[in-house]
Amino acid sequence: MQRWTWTAVLGLASALLLLVGCGNHQVYDVRGVVIEIRATNNEALIRHEKIPDYMEAMTMPFDVKDPALLVGLKSGDVVQFKLHVEPKDSWATTFVVLSNVGPQHVAAPTPPPAVLNDPNGVSFYKDVPELKVGDVLPDYQLTNQFGQTIQLARFRGKVLVLNFFFSRCPLPDFCPREADNLSRVMRTLKADPTVSTNWHLLSVSFEPEFDTPKVMESYARRHQYDPERWTFASGAYDQVQPLGTHFGLYFGRNVTPDNQNHNLRTVVLDRQGKVVEIIIGNRWTPTQVIESVRKALL
Repeated sequence: MQRWTWTAVLGLASALLLLVGCGNHQVYDVRGVVIEIRATNNEALIRHEKIPDYMEAMTMPFDVKDPALLVGLKSGDVVQFKLHVEPKDSWATTFVVLSNVGPQHVAAPTPPPAVLNDPNGVSFYKDVPELKVGDVLPDYQLTNQFGQTIQLARFRGKVLVLNFFFSRCPLPDFCPREADNLSRVMRTLKADPTVSTNWHLLSVSFEPEFDTPKVMESYARRHQYDPERWTFASGAYDQVQPLGTHFGLYFGRNVTPDNQNHNLRTVVLDRQGKVVEIIIGNRWTPTQVIESVRKALL
């Protein structure tokens, strides 16, 4: 019988891990127009074309791990690049500038102001103020994952952590990462006997046509949620659009996906509904939100 040495066993294990890793690493060819280079965050905001079998056309920031790749890129550049996707991360490499369309094609056209309750309403509510720390969030009506109508006012008396998502978001470091982080926040707060129980999490979908209560409940269960502590909800555009607009999120029924900027906001509200903290982007940690909740509870 053949005898296996530890060296052979470890070599085989390494090979298997390499094969598994390759299977979980996908690379996509992407074409788009550079909207903005955010060198301090190592990001490129790009309005990209549809990525077949992966993602619809959209405007979103792409992480660029090698800052040298951003040197020379500028607004208006039409680029071809590689999008690398792993189970918990994604990043862009290998930028090739094909042409430059000029600044007139960079900014998405601004649709006219919408009217509340207009069934054909679009985004960019001009009369909705952007909220800052200390401001009170107005009341809005939503539908939760059980199909029940809820008001934001029902959460008064609790510290509320609010974020925005859509369940079809494929990039692992965007909506899925946010949901994973909030799941960790929920579990940590629940397990800490020194933390008051007057807190709740609320994730609001900005794709109500697809994110029905049934879809949201399934999405919530995938992230091991406790419905007593974490609510998933969506609502009519005349509710979810201005709610997002308060925090710099712009989306809408008649705004094509490539003209929707898929940025992220996580907001902590105190028990009076006042804004305590607005976290921009996807690089926050569960510890950061937990500490914000602790301070708000005090």
